[in-house]
Parts: sequence; structure tokens; C-alpha cells
Amino acid sequence: MIDSLQAVFSGRLICDAADMAPFLTDWRGKWTGNALAIAQPDTTDGVAAVVRWCKAHNVPIVPQGGNTSMSGSATPDTSGNALVLSLTRLNRIRATDPTNNTMTVEAGCVLQTVQEHARGHNRLFPLSLAAQGSCTIGGNLATNAGGVQVLQYGNARELCLGLEVVTPQGEIWDGLRGLRKDNSGYDLRDLYIGAEGTLGIITAASLKLFPLPVAQINAWLNLNSLGDALTLLDLARARLGGTLTAFEVMNANCWDLLHEQCPDLKPALAVRSPWSVLIEISELKSQEAASTGLQALLEAALETELISDAAIAQNGTQFREFWSLREHMSEAQSRAGKNIKHDISVRISEIPKFVASTDLAITNTYPQARMIVFGHLGDGNLHYNVSPHKGERGDAFPALEAAINRITHDAVAAHAGSISAEHGLGSLRRIEAARYKSDTELRLMRAIKDALDPERLMNPGKGLPL
Repeated sequence: MIDSLQAVFSGRLICDAADMAPFLTDWRGKWTGNALAIAQPDTTDGVAAVVRWCKAHNVPIVPQGGNTSMSGSATPDTSGNALVLSLTRLNRIRATDPTNNTMTVEAGCVLQTVQEHARGHNRLFPLSLAAQGSCTIGGNLATNAGGVQVLQYGNARELCLGLEVVTPQGEIWDGLRGLRKDNSGYDLRDLYIGAEGTLGIITAASLKLFPLPVAQINAWLNLNSLGDALTLLDLARARLGGTLTAFEVMNANCWDLLHEQCPDLKPALAVRSPWSVLIEISELKSQEAASTGLQALLEAALETELISDAAIAQNGTQFREFWSLREHMSEAQSRAGKNIKHDISVRISEIPKFVASTDLAITNTYPQARMIVFGHLGDGNLHYNVSPHKGERGDAFPALEAAINRITHDAVAAHAGSISAEHGLGSLRRIEAARYKSDTELRLMRAIKDALDPERLMNPGKGLPL
């Protein structure tokens, strides 16, 4: 049967087990599946042809971009019945319109390539993730990726003006008009963004661009509490307005972990503190304006004892070094061994109460747990992770995952939050998520799935159990 597939599209069909292997395991090594084959079409028409072939042969489809999913969204199950449809060969930048502040790119474009292309036109594409050197635009949109600049620019959804999508029937919907205003019917774009490939396959996108900042400056700050961090955030918003680009937070255990696992990284501040904040300003006027604004904020924060210490990046090299500390958190956790990850969001005002009560609930029950808490305080998204203490064996730690997940996610629900802020549900959270959705929500989502993908061939086993 598989031999007939190559005849319907231009591109690459991979059937050899060794060549298929890199597509069958996620980058974290948490999920490994099997597949009928890997199809890599060169064009949108090729994607549509592959989908029509799969429909005719009742073959499930697992769309895949850069294979950097944190939730198993792009990994097939172990049955070997599914086809992995890789979008990496759809990697062309189709158009750039600096006047309209848009660019149209194919789904397989690597995020960093899009950023660099925009910069070449004196524009900014602000989506910024640790995996930006390998993740792709299609995957970013399919999971509604967030990253470190959501505070000013929003999630991937807010950065997309239109899509091109191949439907489960193998039809092509062209919604790449690049309009900021279009109230001519249902917003189909929003159905596919964040749907993790369960409703159709994103093949191209019209993206928003912004003026390229003249200056960027950042600083690491030491604080005594999350409450102080929230007060500082309010002060920063009042003083800096739209120039406040990022407001990232880390607890002291994060610094310990970085020191243990990434000793080559230079600490930004010499003194360990209960909490630290990385703040960034992007300024359209001048470097002097950026420096003056940040300096005035920090002086006010020191006077009111909101912060105990601060280090301002003095040049581009130090600016990148400061961000490198934040971006190495995932690698430090991986090096340390098994850990339990949570990607949660609650109202910003609720974060101190959530962290204090949930930390206590977990450590009282599991004293071997070390809380690794960091993330995007400015938009209410924390990576609330749990690791063994230094020197303790982590082999048995995964056995605690279900119980610790329950404590964490029940606490999230009690604070009216979400158990998946920016990573998607994938295979990881699909069953748990259903527990926290109302019957009405599930019924509406089920109706959408039935209407668009009645054969249930699109990325089965991902997202909500509908």
C-alpha cells in the first residue's frame, strides 16, 4: 500500500527504519512511537495530495514541524499505523511587505530564520523561544507558542493575521490575506491555531511584523518575595509602558540548579536571593532613552526596598549572557535527571498565593521534592517544575508524577487557572485536561472535531479526549 503514496506527491518518502527513527522520538526522549512512513512534501499541493491518500486508505496523520514539542504533540503512537507528515521541506518565505508590516512564510520555516529575515527588512518578528533555532512556524502556531515577549507582543495567535491550511479532506483553505480587520464571517484562523494538528494542517501563515527596536537593555534583579516581584511589575508597567518587553522570574533553586549543571555560565549577581527577575526594555528612540528608563525604575525600586541588588547589562555580549541564564533552565533540568514539569497559568495577582500554598502541599507530602519555579511572570505563566534534591537518586521520582500532577493541577483549578499555558496538551495532558473542562466545553469541542474531522484521522491521541 505504501508504495502508491510516493506517486501522488513531490518530495521525500522515508520508509527505512533507521532513517525514520529521528522522527519517532520527541526531543525530550519521553515518547517514542512507530509509523507507517515519513512523508515530506515540497509544496502545499503535495501536503493536500498526501492527506487525500491517507483519507482514501484510512491512515491516521501525525503532522510534525521541528519535533520540539514539550507535550508529545508530534510523536506517533506505537501502533505503526500512522503516517508522520513532516513539514520541514515547506520552508520558503513567500513574501515580505514592510509597509503592511507582514510576511508570509511556509510552515516549515525555522523560527530563527523568520526572525533574521524580518531583521533584514528592519522589522521585528517578536516570537522568541529557547528552541527558536529548530522549532518551526507551523508548530509554533499549532501549539499557540508563547515565549519570553508575550508581555508586549502576545502569543503566536496574536502574531498571526492569516493561515493556509490543508483540511482533513485534502482541500486547501487560503486565508493569507494579511488583513488586520476582517469581520466577514467565522474566524477560521483561530480554530487551527492551538489545535495541535487535530483539525487540519497549517502549511503557511501571514505574520505580523513590528518596528525594529533601536535599543534593547536588560537587567537581573534580586528580590525577597514573589509579592515584591508583582509590585515591581506594576511599577515597571507604570513607568515604562510599552517599552517593557519581558519580565521573567526564577526562584533560588533555579540558580542552584544552573550552578550545579551549567557551571560555565557566569552568574549575573554574586549573592543568592529567594527570587530573581530578568527585565528587558525595548526602545524605539535611543539607547540613552532605554538606559535612562531602566535606571530610573531600578533607583525607585531600591529606594522602596523592592529589590536588594541589580546588575544591568553593559553591552550586547552581557545582554546575551543574561538571557542565556534564563534559556539554559530546560537544559539544566535535563542534565539533572528525571523531573516533573508543569506549564501552568493563573491570574498574575494569584501567583504568590498559588506558589506558596502549592509548594507547601508538595513538600509536606514529598520532602524529597525540590521546587524549580521560573517563567513569564508578566503574563501569568509559570514553569512550575519539581525535581529531586541535589545528590538524591531520581530513578524513583517519576513514580510520584501522577500524585504531584494532581496536587499541582487541582491547585491551578482552585485558582481558576489553566494546566497548559503555552506547550499544548499533546499526549501529556489530554486526560488530565478533560478533568478540568466543563461538560459544555467538551461538548462544543467535540462538535467542532466531528464537523471538521469526522473520520478522526488528524493527530489521534492528542489534545482533549473527544
